[in-house]
This record gives sequence, structure tokens and C-alpha cells, in this order.
Amino acid sequence: MKGATVMKGSSTSKRPLKKSAKFTEVQETLLKEGAAIYVDKKGVESLYIDFPYHVNYVHSYAQDSPFFLGLAEGKLRGTRCEPCKYTWATPRTHCQFCGEPTKWVELPLQGKVHSWTTCHYGSEAFLKETPYNLVIVEFEGANSVLLSRLKACTEEQIYVGMPIVAKFASEPKYLITDVWFEPAPGALKG
Repeated sequence: MKGATVMKGSSTSKRPLKKSAKFTEVQETLLKEGAAIYVDKKGVESLYIDFPYHVNYVHSYAQDSPFFLGLAEGKLRGTRCEPCKYTWATPRTHCQFCGEPTKWVELPLQGKVHSWTTCHYGSEAFLKETPYNLVIVEFEGANSVLLSRLKACTEEQIYVGMPIVAKFASEPKYLITDVWFEPAPGALKG
């Protein structure tokens, strides 16, 4: 079992826990599934369970659905307030200035790096990509920016103002990770 030899009876104990003789057959089955009974240095039996935890999270994109449906179609969609002539790259349903409902608009698939960072730690979804680059993308005709990943270049190659293009997952999952950016042809220096 992973970690069985490093489990300690207490935080001050220097020796591993001893497997209990109780329920030996059950323990062997549990060990295969990630659990066992251990005895600490005072003789107290404790059940140790090691198993992955999974939750189905059900939610609705509601008014943001057109954005995610657009990603599946290879489109970037933002919203625009007609009275204020303000366009959001990160969509919103109502204008923050006048409160009027916004309308969906298509954004260009090209943009440029406004700012960026390299993440050396990531959640489970990004472990295979870590370290990965995040960029804040500026679009021609949009008044706000979009946060996304930047692939196909190293941290040292990224610069503010770098021309980048949107790329889309061939098998969309209707997640923000269905879109990422890559350097535009000729954008990499040196």
C-alpha cells in the first residue's frame, strides 16, 4: 500500500505503524483497494483509507452558454453594450456602466499579449501541462481582456504585445480549456 511504511503512530514516532493481525483476510482485500488497519505505538488500532475522491458537479452556464457553445464551433464570443459602445472579451449580460442588457458579438481570433505569467503549480486538470503559461489577451475592438493559456512557446519567448492566435479543442468539452492561444506565425523572436 502506498505510504504504509511512512505512516507514523504519532507525530513524534520514528518507526512505521504495524499492521494489525485483526481481520487479516479483510485487510488484504482492503490493501488492494487502498485501506488497512494499523496499530500505533500505544496499541490503538486505526483504520487508514487511501482512495480517490470524485464528485459529479452539475451546473448550468445559463446566460454564458453562447460563449461555451461558440468555443465548440471555433468562435470567440464577447458581449457588447450598444448604448455605451463597450465590448467585453469576458462576456457579461448587462453593462456595468448603464445597466442595459448586452448583445453577443464575435471577437477576432487574433489578439496580442497584454500581460502573462508562468504557473509552476497547477490544479489536477493542469498537472500534465505544468509549468504552463497564462496570458491576458487584448483584442482589436474589445475594451476588456480575456485570460487564457498560451502554448507552443517557452516562458522566455513570451513578450508583451506578442501577436497570438486562438486554437480550439478538436473534441470540445464545453470548458474554458477548449480554447488556448499560440504565437502567430513570425511572432517568435530569435
